[in-house]
Amino acid sequence: MSIHKLRAFLVGAVIVCVGCGLAESQGQKPARSANSGTDYSGMYNFLRDGEFVQVNVEDQGRVTGFVSRYGDSESDRGVFLDHFFKEGKLDGNELTFTTDTVHGVSYEFHGAVERGEGKNPGDEAYYVLKGTLIENSMDAGKKTSSHSRQVALKMFPQDLGTKGDKK
Repeated sequence: MSIHKLRAFLVGAVIVCVGCGLAESQGQKPARSANSGTDYSGMYNFLRDGEFVQVNVEDQGRVTGFVSRYGDSESDRGVFLDHFFKEGKLDGNELTFTTDTVHGVSYEFHGAVERGEGKNPGDEAYYVLKGTLIENSMDAGKKTSSHSRQVALKMFPQDLGTKGDKK
């Protein structure tokens, strides 16, 4: 496993643990209902190896998360940059999000969460984010340009804690 995949996995694990701890500390059990869309919460690959998108589905279809990617400019090449969601919404399986601008770059996603090739919940690519990703970038002269592409972002495998649990 590369250092970047390990970093992505650890960040996701921390986010999931914090979320579960908060729910339990408030006397709630973490919800995982297909109807609420929380099953779609998790980490998905992004454009390059080691980059990822963290998607957290909350109440009433509100979506939070972030894109973690490598910088491309001279000043940030190879550095991880986190673009937190400014807006995010899940309506059924239709997903949209817009990120904050970091170092002159922001992202928009318009698409759907679909079942992927993973056979069981927790398998790699059990869910896939399919749709249009728009990268908006601003140059030093404040000129904005947009690049659109079709993407299929696969969910990372998850340890659901069901194997070997004896309670």
